[in-house]
Amino acid sequence: MASVLRSLRKRILTPHIRETTLERRGFPVKNAAAKELLETVGESFLAGYAHAVESGSLAEAEQRLEQVPARFKGFAYEGAGMGLAVLDCMAFSDLRRTRQFLSGAGDRHNYMIYVGIGWAMARLPRFLWPSSRRLDPLLLWLVHDGYGFHQAYFHTRRYVHEQYQEPRFSWPAGYESYAARAVDQGIGRALWFVGGTDVDRVTALIDGFPPARRPDLYAGTGLAATYAGGAPESELRELRRRAGDHAPQLAQGSAFAAEARIRADLLCPHNELAAQVLCGTSALRAATLCRETRPSAQELAAQQPGALPVYETWRARIADSLHTLGGVTP
Repeated sequence: MASVLRSLRKRILTPHIRETTLERRGFPVKNAAAKELLETVGESFLAGYAHAVESGSLAEAEQRLEQVPARFKGFAYEGAGMGLAVLDCMAFSDLRRTRQFLSGAGDRHNYMIYVGIGWAMARLPRFLWPSSRRLDPLLLWLVHDGYGFHQAYFHTRRYVHEQYQEPRFSWPAGYESYAARAVDQGIGRALWFVGGTDVDRVTALIDGFPPARRPDLYAGTGLAATYAGGAPESELRELRRRAGDHAPQLAQGSAFAAEARIRADLLCPHNELAAQVLCGTSALRAATLCRETRPSAQELAAQQPGALPVYETWRARIADSLHTLGGVTP
């Protein structure tokens, strides 16, 4: 009976594989390689979701997730994060399975799993949303990133072309202003997919948004361009050039991607290339900067609702550190 319920939840809440094709989404096709890449990312995400909701145990889910090729394994863990969060929220279990996974096998993939929680929240009614109090107070802003990606990817006209912005994203309470920015970081990540990894299209989309939103959008794009790939060195250099004053934010997103890849032992050549171009340094050095500038427990304990969260302080430190290295100039 339990397996039947898990299968039903998958069928109701999971996008069908055809929903992730570029043709179905109406996204441009830059070339055959970019199309295959982006669609494989979507397939891997959905495979990870299925592994999470259909497996009889977390150990079984992990075993299946580890069979995914390295380039796409992180996306599978992102999907698993969504799947586990959906199961938890529908059972009112306060993310019990998700937190258990994060404390064990999922720890190396924590960035992606947090993003997956945001996908789940985008699919669930608000009364089922989990409490933010049981999550890492620093990484919980990646939940908003996942939410923003989902909305831009599946509701592209409203969130991208009409540039809709959440008026009051009151999760967690007291940080509504910054929550909208964190959602924008996910929208920026989605724009790499919406634009088909075509730098001309992606930057045109970003530059069509109000100026105040562009730094966060460029940060998300830098993360996606580095983590997912899809652009050769010449196009990455053009992306950095077009970012202009937002090059430090672009680099910060790229550094986050490098850290997520290295933490999970999933570094691929395209990650290294993107870090070299967008961060002006190696993926390892960019990842190390993320760890070295990470806020302390004391800083996290001192943050107050209504103030800028220390997550944003962290992001600014990374951008400033990359600038200090001499590789990134505004």
